Amino acid sequence: MDLMLKYPGLEDLRRKAKRRLPHFVWEFLDSGTGAEKARDRNRTALDARLLMPSILHGEFDPDLSVTLLGQDLPLPFGIAPVGMSGLIWPDAERILARTAADAGIPYSLSTVASRTPEDIGPLMGAHGWFQMYPPRDPDIRTDMLTRARAAGFRTLVLTVDVPVASRRERQVRSGLMTPPRLTPRILAQVARCPAWAMGMARMGMPRMRLIDSYAGEVKGLPSNSHAGYMLRTSPDWEYLRWLRDAWDGPMVIKGVLHADDATALESEGVDAIWVSNHAGRQFDAAPATIDALTQVRAATTLPIILDGGIGGGLDILRAIAGGADFVMMGRAWHYAVAALGDRGPAHLVDLLRADLQSNMGQLGSKSLLDVRDRVIPYGSPPPPGQD
Repeated sequence: MDLMLKYPGLEDLRRKAKRRLPHFVWEFLDSGTGAEKARDRNRTALDARLLMPSILHGEFDPDLSVTLLGQDLPLPFGIAPVGMSGLIWPDAERILARTAADAGIPYSLSTVASRTPEDIGPLMGAHGWFQMYPPRDPDIRTDMLTRARAAGFRTLVLTVDVPVASRRERQVRSGLMTPPRLTPRILAQVARCPAWAMGMARMGMPRMRLIDSYAGEVKGLPSNSHAGYMLRTSPDWEYLRWLRDAWDGPMVIKGVLHADDATALESEGVDAIWVSNHAGRQFDAAPATIDALTQVRAATTLPIILDGGIGGGLDILRAIAGGADFVMMGRAWHYAVAALGDRGPAHLVDLLRADLQSNMGQLGSKSLLDVRDRVIPYGSPPPPGQD
Protein backbone atom coordinates (compact mmCIF):
# COMPACT_ATOMS: atom_id res chain seq x y z
CA MET A 1 0.00 0.00 0.00
CA ASP A 2 1.29 3.45 -0.92
CA LEU A 3 0.93 5.44 2.28
CA MET A 4 1.24 8.70 0.37
CA LEU A 5 -1.96 7.88 -1.50
CA LYS A 6 -3.97 6.77 1.50
CA TYR A 7 -2.57 9.25 4.06
CA PRO A 8 -1.39 12.29 2.07
CA GLY A 9 -1.52 14.72 4.99
CA LEU A 10 -1.29 14.95 8.76
CA GLU A 11 -5.06 15.34 9.08
CA ASP A 12 -5.50 11.88 7.55
CA LEU A 13 -3.27 10.44 10.26
CA ARG A 14 -5.13 12.40 12.92
CA ARG A 15 -8.50 11.00 11.84
CA LYS A 16 -7.15 7.44 11.74
CA ALA A 17 -5.58 7.86 15.19
CA LYS A 18 -8.85 9.06 16.67
CA ARG A 19 -10.61 5.91 15.44
CA ARG A 20 -7.95 3.60 16.90
CA LEU A 21 -7.60 5.15 20.35
CA PRO A 22 -9.84 4.77 23.39
CA HIS A 23 -11.68 8.01 24.03
CA PHE A 24 -9.77 8.81 27.23
CA VAL A 25 -6.44 8.35 25.44
CA TRP A 26 -7.55 10.55 22.56
CA GLU A 27 -8.56 13.28 25.00
CA PHE A 28 -5.21 12.98 26.77
CA LEU A 29 -3.41 13.49 23.46
CA ASP A 30 -5.61 16.04 21.71
CA SER A 31 -6.89 18.32 24.47
CA GLY A 32 -5.71 21.67 25.76
CA THR A 33 -6.54 23.50 28.95
CA GLY A 34 -9.59 25.58 29.81
CA ALA A 35 -11.72 26.47 26.80
CA GLU A 36 -8.76 25.53 24.57
CA LYS A 37 -8.40 29.05 23.20
CA ALA A 38 -4.59 28.94 23.36
CA ARG A 39 -4.59 25.70 21.40
CA ASP A 40 -6.87 27.24 18.76
CA ARG A 41 -4.90 30.48 18.79
CA ASN A 42 -1.75 28.65 17.70
CA ARG A 43 -3.51 27.41 14.58
CA THR A 44 -5.27 30.69 13.76
CA ALA A 45 -2.06 32.71 14.08
CA LEU A 46 -0.15 30.34 11.81
CA ASP A 47 -2.84 30.63 9.15
CA ALA A 48 -2.50 34.41 9.28
CA ARG A 49 1.19 34.26 8.34
CA LEU A 50 1.44 34.73 4.58
CA LEU A 51 4.47 34.10 2.37
CA MET A 52 4.91 35.57 -1.10
CA PRO A 53 5.51 33.12 -3.95
CA SER A 54 8.21 33.95 -6.46
CA ILE A 55 8.60 32.83 -10.09
CA LEU A 56 11.19 31.94 -12.74
CA HIS A 57 13.78 30.37 -10.49
CA GLY A 58 14.37 27.34 -12.70
CA GLU A 59 14.73 23.80 -11.46
CA PHE A 60 16.41 23.25 -8.11
CA ASP A 61 16.44 20.87 -5.18
CA PRO A 62 15.86 22.91 -2.02
CA ASP A 63 18.32 22.44 0.82
CA LEU A 64 16.41 21.39 3.95
CA SER A 65 19.45 21.12 6.23
CA VAL A 66 20.11 23.24 9.31
CA THR A 67 22.81 23.61 11.91
CA LEU A 68 21.57 23.64 15.50
CA LEU A 69 23.58 23.54 18.73
CA GLY A 70 26.72 22.70 16.80
CA GLN A 71 25.21 19.76 14.93
CA ASP A 72 24.33 19.51 11.25
CA LEU A 73 20.81 18.15 10.77
CA PRO A 74 19.25 17.04 7.47
CA LEU A 75 15.81 18.41 8.31
CA PRO A 76 14.53 21.46 10.25
CA PHE A 77 12.20 19.57 12.60
CA GLY A 78 12.33 17.11 15.47
CA ILE A 79 10.24 15.19 17.99
CA ALA A 80 9.14 17.18 21.04
CA PRO A 81 8.77 15.56 24.47
CA VAL A 82 5.32 14.23 25.31
CA GLY A 83 4.65 12.78 28.72
CA MET A 84 3.44 9.18 28.87
CA SER A 85 3.81 8.55 25.14
CA GLY A 86 3.42 4.88 25.95
CA LEU A 87 -0.17 5.50 27.03
CA ILE A 88 -0.97 6.97 23.63
CA TRP A 89 0.40 3.95 21.78
CA PRO A 90 2.18 0.85 23.07
CA ASP A 91 5.96 1.37 23.13
CA ALA A 92 5.63 4.77 21.43
CA GLU A 93 8.86 6.14 22.91
CA ARG A 94 10.99 3.41 21.39
CA ILE A 95 9.22 3.65 18.03
CA LEU A 96 9.80 7.40 17.93
CA ALA A 97 13.42 7.14 19.07
CA ARG A 98 14.20 4.68 16.28
CA THR A 99 12.45 6.91 13.73
CA ALA A 100 14.50 9.92 14.87
CA ALA A 101 17.74 7.95 14.63
CA ASP A 102 16.89 6.76 11.11
CA ALA A 103 16.01 10.30 10.00
CA GLY A 104 18.92 11.96 11.79
CA ILE A 105 16.68 14.32 13.76
CA PRO A 106 16.41 15.11 17.50
CA TYR A 107 14.21 13.03 19.77
CA SER A 108 13.25 14.47 23.16
CA LEU A 109 12.50 12.08 26.01
CA SER A 110 10.22 13.46 28.71
CA THR A 111 10.94 13.10 32.41
CA VAL A 112 7.43 11.64 32.68
CA ALA A 113 7.83 9.23 29.77
CA SER A 114 6.87 5.61 30.15
CA ARG A 115 10.45 4.60 29.33
CA THR A 116 13.68 5.49 31.12
CA PRO A 117 16.75 7.14 29.61
CA GLU A 118 18.49 3.77 29.79
CA ASP A 119 15.69 2.21 27.70
CA ILE A 120 15.89 4.87 25.00
CA GLY A 121 19.59 5.75 24.91
CA PRO A 122 20.73 2.81 22.74
CA LEU A 123 18.03 3.57 20.12
CA MET A 124 18.07 7.30 19.58
CA GLY A 125 21.25 7.97 17.61
CA ALA A 126 23.35 11.11 17.98
CA HIS A 127 20.59 13.60 18.69
CA GLY A 128 19.05 12.60 21.99
CA TRP A 129 17.55 15.39 24.09
CA PHE A 130 16.45 14.88 27.69
CA GLN A 131 13.55 17.06 28.85
CA MET A 132 13.56 17.77 32.58
CA TYR A 133 10.68 18.68 34.82
CA PRO A 134 12.77 20.17 37.62
CA PRO A 135 13.10 17.85 40.63
CA ARG A 136 12.97 19.55 44.00
CA ASP A 137 15.48 17.27 45.70
CA PRO A 138 19.09 18.07 44.68
CA ASP A 139 20.20 14.46 45.06
CA ILE A 140 17.44 13.24 42.74
CA ARG A 141 18.26 16.10 40.38
CA THR A 142 21.92 15.12 40.24
CA ASP A 143 21.17 11.45 39.78
CA MET A 144 18.69 12.18 36.97
CA LEU A 145 21.26 14.24 35.09
CA THR A 146 23.90 11.55 35.58
CA ARG A 147 21.59 8.87 34.23
CA ALA A 148 20.60 10.95 31.20
CA ARG A 149 24.22 11.75 30.36
CA ALA A 150 25.35 8.13 30.81
CA ALA A 151 22.54 6.95 28.54
CA GLY A 152 23.84 9.16 25.73
CA PHE A 153 21.64 12.24 25.89
CA ARG A 154 23.64 15.28 24.78
CA THR A 155 21.15 18.14 25.13
CA LEU A 156 19.20 19.10 28.25
CA VAL A 157 15.80 20.75 27.93
CA LEU A 158 14.46 22.49 31.03
CA THR A 159 10.71 23.05 30.88
CA VAL A 160 9.80 26.25 32.73
CA ASP A 161 6.14 26.82 31.84
CA VAL A 162 4.65 24.33 34.31
CA PRO A 163 4.99 26.10 37.67
CA VAL A 164 1.75 24.40 38.76
CA ALA A 165 -0.42 21.63 37.34
CA SER A 166 -2.89 22.80 34.72
CA ARG A 167 -6.57 21.97 34.54
CA ARG A 168 -7.40 19.86 31.50
CA GLU A 169 -11.13 19.59 31.60
CA ARG A 170 -11.52 17.40 28.52
CA GLN A 171 -9.34 14.78 30.13
CA VAL A 172 -11.46 14.80 33.26
CA ARG A 173 -14.69 14.46 31.28
CA SER A 174 -13.26 11.44 29.44
CA GLY A 175 -12.87 9.51 32.69
CA LEU A 176 -9.08 9.71 32.84
CA MET A 177 -7.85 9.96 36.42
CA THR A 178 -4.46 10.55 38.03
CA PRO A 179 -3.11 8.00 38.54
CA PRO A 180 -5.06 6.13 35.81
CA ARG A 181 -7.53 3.50 36.99
CA LEU A 182 -9.33 0.85 34.95
CA THR A 183 -12.90 1.76 35.81
CA PRO A 184 -15.83 0.10 33.98
CA ARG A 185 -16.16 3.26 31.89
CA ILE A 186 -12.52 3.10 30.83
CA LEU A 187 -12.70 -0.65 30.13
CA ALA A 188 -15.69 -0.07 27.85
CA GLN A 189 -13.64 2.43 25.84
CA VAL A 190 -10.70 0.02 25.65
CA ALA A 191 -12.93 -2.79 24.37
CA ARG A 192 -13.77 -0.74 21.27
CA CYS A 193 -10.05 -0.39 20.31
CA PRO A 194 -8.60 -3.91 19.91
CA ALA A 195 -5.24 -2.93 18.38
CA TRP A 196 -4.49 -0.55 21.26
CA ALA A 197 -5.75 -3.08 23.83
CA MET A 198 -3.70 -5.96 22.44
CA GLY A 199 -0.60 -3.80 22.34
CA MET A 200 -1.07 -2.81 25.95
CA ALA A 201 -1.66 -6.43 26.95
CA ARG A 202 1.61 -7.36 25.26
CA MET A 203 3.68 -4.45 26.62
CA GLY A 204 1.97 -3.97 29.98
CA MET A 205 0.18 -0.83 31.10
CA PRO A 206 2.57 2.14 30.95
CA ARG A 207 3.86 3.96 33.98
CA MET A 208 6.34 6.77 34.61
CA ARG A 209 9.34 4.52 35.05
CA LEU A 210 11.95 7.20 35.66
CA ILE A 211 9.76 8.99 38.18
CA ASP A 212 8.73 5.72 39.82
CA SER A 213 12.38 4.90 40.47
CA TYR A 214 12.49 7.87 42.86
CA ALA A 215 9.03 7.50 44.37
CA GLY A 216 10.37 5.75 47.45
CA GLU A 217 12.43 8.84 48.24
CA VAL A 218 9.32 11.05 48.42
CA LYS A 219 7.51 11.01 51.74
CA GLY A 220 3.78 11.51 52.18
CA LEU A 221 2.73 10.85 48.59
CA PRO A 222 -1.08 11.19 48.55
CA SER A 223 -3.20 8.50 46.95
CA ASN A 224 -4.83 10.99 44.56
CA SER A 225 -1.57 12.19 43.01
CA HIS A 226 1.52 10.67 41.47
CA ALA A 227 5.21 10.99 42.19
CA GLY A 228 5.76 13.33 39.24
CA TYR A 229 3.97 16.20 40.90
CA MET A 230 5.60 15.50 44.25
CA LEU A 231 9.10 15.45 42.77
CA ARG A 232 8.77 18.65 40.76
CA THR A 233 9.38 22.17 41.88
CA SER A 234 8.78 25.53 40.26
CA PRO A 235 12.31 26.61 39.30
CA ASP A 236 13.76 30.06 39.77
CA TRP A 237 16.87 31.77 38.41
CA GLU A 238 19.11 30.20 41.05
CA TYR A 239 17.82 26.78 40.04
CA LEU A 240 18.65 27.58 36.43
CA ARG A 241 22.21 28.58 37.38
CA TRP A 242 22.69 25.36 39.34
CA LEU A 243 21.51 23.34 36.38
CA ARG A 244 23.66 25.26 33.92
CA ASP A 245 26.73 24.48 36.04
CA ALA A 246 25.76 20.82 36.49
CA TRP A 247 25.16 19.97 32.83
CA ASP A 248 28.17 19.89 30.52
CA GLY A 249 26.29 19.95 27.20
CA PRO A 250 23.88 22.25 25.37
CA MET A 251 21.00 23.53 27.49
CA VAL A 252 17.65 24.61 26.05
CA ILE A 253 14.94 26.46 27.98
CA LYS A 254 11.43 25.42 26.89
CA GLY A 255 8.33 27.50 27.53
CA VAL A 256 9.52 31.04 26.73
CA LEU A 257 7.03 33.60 25.39
CA HIS A 258 8.28 36.93 26.76
CA ALA A 259 11.11 38.85 25.10
CA ASP A 260 12.55 40.04 28.42
CA ASP A 261 12.86 36.44 29.60
CA ALA A 262 14.74 35.54 26.44
CA THR A 263 17.21 38.38 27.00
CA ALA A 264 17.79 37.32 30.60
CA LEU A 265 18.25 33.68 29.62
CA GLU A 266 20.90 34.61 27.08
CA SER A 267 22.81 36.49 29.77
CA GLU A 268 22.69 33.35 31.95
CA GLY A 269 24.53 31.32 29.33
CA VAL A 270 21.82 29.01 28.01
CA ASP A 271 22.31 27.72 24.49
CA ALA A 272 18.87 28.01 22.90
CA ILE A 273 15.37 29.36 23.54
CA TRP A 274 12.31 27.19 22.94
CA VAL A 275 9.25 29.33 22.25
CA SER A 276 6.29 27.27 23.46
CA ASN A 277 2.94 27.63 25.17
CA HIS A 278 2.90 23.91 25.98
CA ALA A 279 0.66 23.27 22.96
CA GLY A 280 -2.14 25.18 24.67
CA ARG A 281 -2.18 22.70 27.54
CA GLN A 282 -1.05 24.94 30.37
CA PHE A 283 -2.42 28.53 30.28
CA ASP A 284 -5.40 29.39 28.13
CA ALA A 285 -4.66 33.12 27.88
CA ALA A 286 -1.15 32.56 26.47
CA PRO A 287 -0.33 34.13 23.12
CA ALA A 288 0.16 32.00 20.05
CA THR A 289 3.77 30.93 19.75
CA ILE A 290 4.16 32.33 16.23
CA ASP A 291 3.01 35.71 17.60
CA ALA A 292 5.46 35.57 20.50
CA LEU A 293 8.27 34.58 18.15
CA THR A 294 8.62 38.04 16.60
CA GLN A 295 9.53 39.79 19.84
CA VAL A 296 11.62 36.92 21.18
CA ARG A 297 13.63 36.87 17.95
CA ALA A 298 14.32 40.60 18.30
CA ALA A 299 15.45 40.13 21.90
CA THR A 300 18.10 37.42 21.53
CA THR A 301 20.83 36.18 19.25
CA LEU A 302 20.40 32.61 20.51
CA PRO A 303 18.97 29.87 18.32
CA ILE A 304 15.20 29.68 18.64
CA ILE A 305 13.11 26.52 18.54
CA LEU A 306 9.35 26.79 18.14
CA ASP A 307 6.37 24.50 18.62
CA GLY A 308 2.63 25.00 18.77
CA GLY A 309 0.01 24.08 16.18
CA ILE A 310 2.44 22.92 13.50
CA GLY A 311 0.45 20.96 10.94
CA GLY A 312 2.85 20.41 8.07
CA GLY A 313 5.81 21.64 6.08
CA LEU A 314 4.20 24.97 5.26
CA ASP A 315 3.84 25.75 8.98
CA ILE A 316 7.49 24.85 9.49
CA LEU A 317 8.37 27.39 6.80
CA ARG A 318 6.11 29.98 8.45
CA ALA A 319 8.02 29.49 11.71
CA ILE A 320 11.43 29.75 10.02
CA ALA A 321 10.28 32.80 8.06
CA GLY A 322 9.30 34.40 11.37
CA GLY A 323 12.74 33.89 12.89
CA ALA A 324 12.80 30.35 14.26
CA ASP A 325 15.84 28.20 13.58
CA PHE A 326 14.15 24.87 14.21
CA VAL A 327 10.68 23.44 14.79
CA MET A 328 9.52 20.73 17.18
CA MET A 329 6.28 18.79 16.96
CA GLY A 330 4.64 16.66 19.64
CA ARG A 331 1.05 15.72 18.91
CA ALA A 332 1.74 15.13 15.21
CA TRP A 333 4.15 12.25 15.86
CA HIS A 334 1.64 10.62 18.16
CA TYR A 335 -1.16 10.94 15.62
CA ALA A 336 1.20 9.14 13.25
CA VAL A 337 2.19 6.32 15.57
CA ALA A 338 -1.40 5.80 16.74
CA ALA A 339 -2.63 5.72 13.14
CA LEU A 340 -0.06 3.39 11.62
CA GLY A 341 2.03 1.93 14.43
CA ASP A 342 5.72 1.46 13.61
CA ARG A 343 5.23 2.80 10.07
CA GLY A 344 3.51 6.02 11.09
CA PRO A 345 6.37 8.27 12.25
CA ALA A 346 8.57 7.40 9.26
CA HIS A 347 5.64 8.22 6.99
CA LEU A 348 5.27 11.58 8.73
CA VAL A 349 8.95 12.32 8.07
CA ASP A 350 8.29 11.66 4.39
CA LEU A 351 5.17 13.86 4.42
CA LEU A 352 6.96 16.78 6.04
CA ARG A 353 9.97 16.49 3.74
CA ALA A 354 7.75 16.44 0.63
CA ASP A 355 5.67 19.36 1.89
CA LEU A 356 8.77 21.42 2.60
CA GLN A 357 10.18 20.73 -0.85
CA SER A 358 6.91 21.57 -2.60
CA ASN A 359 6.35 24.84 -0.77
CA MET A 360 9.96 25.96 -1.10
CA GLY A 361 9.60 25.40 -4.83
CA GLN A 362 6.57 27.70 -4.86
CA LEU A 363 8.49 30.32 -2.91
CA GLY A 364 11.59 30.06 -5.07
CA SER A 365 13.62 29.45 -1.90
CA LYS A 366 16.67 27.28 -2.41
CA SER A 367 17.54 27.21 1.30
CA LEU A 368 15.56 27.63 4.50
CA LEU A 369 17.11 31.03 5.21
CA ASP A 370 15.83 32.23 1.83
CA VAL A 371 12.28 31.75 3.13
CA ARG A 372 12.68 34.83 5.30
CA ASP A 373 12.80 36.93 2.13
CA ARG A 374 9.25 35.80 1.31
CA VAL A 375 7.51 37.09 4.44
CA ILE A 376 4.51 39.35 4.01
CA PRO A 377 4.69 41.57 7.12
CA TYR A 378 2.16 40.55 9.73
CA GLY A 379 -0.78 42.92 9.79
CA SER A 380 -0.23 44.13 6.22
CA PRO A 381 -3.27 44.24 3.96
CA PRO A 382 -3.52 41.22 1.65
CA PRO A 383 -2.06 41.58 -1.80
CA PRO A 384 -4.47 42.61 -4.57
CA GLY A 385 -6.90 39.83 -5.41
CA GLN A 386 -6.48 38.09 -2.02
CA ASP A 387 -8.91 40.10 0.08
